[in-house]
Amino acid sequence: MVVELLSRLRRAPHRVLHPLLRRRVLGALRHRPHLTSLLVVCHGNICRSPLAAALLRRALSRQEVAVASAGFSDPGRPAPAEAVAAASRYGVDLSAHRSQLLTPDRARGADLIVVMDPAQRREICDRFGRLERDVLVLGDLDPQLVDARAIRDPVNQPRAVFEESYARIERCIQQLVRAIG
Repeated sequence: MVVELLSRLRRAPHRVLHPLLRRRVLGALRHRPHLTSLLVVCHGNICRSPLAAALLRRALSRQEVAVASAGFSDPGRPAPAEAVAAASRYGVDLSAHRSQLLTPDRARGADLIVVMDPAQRREICDRFGRLERDVLVLGDLDPQLVDARAIRDPVNQPRAVFEESYARIERCIQQLVRAIG
């Protein structure tokens, strides 16, 4: 009981601030100049960012926006079977996906970089000299009241975690497309 109470108290500040942060982020996106390139980044580029990039490509197919994905881990790794299965529910085939390494050229070449957690945002700003306004934490766009900015990494987790993470990614991508479209 005490542990649950402490857990709720730790999450409370974000639950209170999330609507304000979301409104600020959406407003900033609406005032950006036309985007020509988006880069979606997660840690390994095998679960979250490939799905988000595929959903963005599909939603922005009529616009001339290049969408790519990358990660901080070794390149050439396939998406795990759980990711392929979960992505198929969204009409996305990740079976041929292979991870790409986030390089300085990729990081500096994108108009907007979309990341899955605040630590990735800080790392991109620090390592590649990007401004915070050019790196978006995708979870900040979630229309639901959430406990954390980060979209949970489902790697090595049960399928239910993939489903939860992918549902959140889809909700956030819909918001992103509305804001930049």
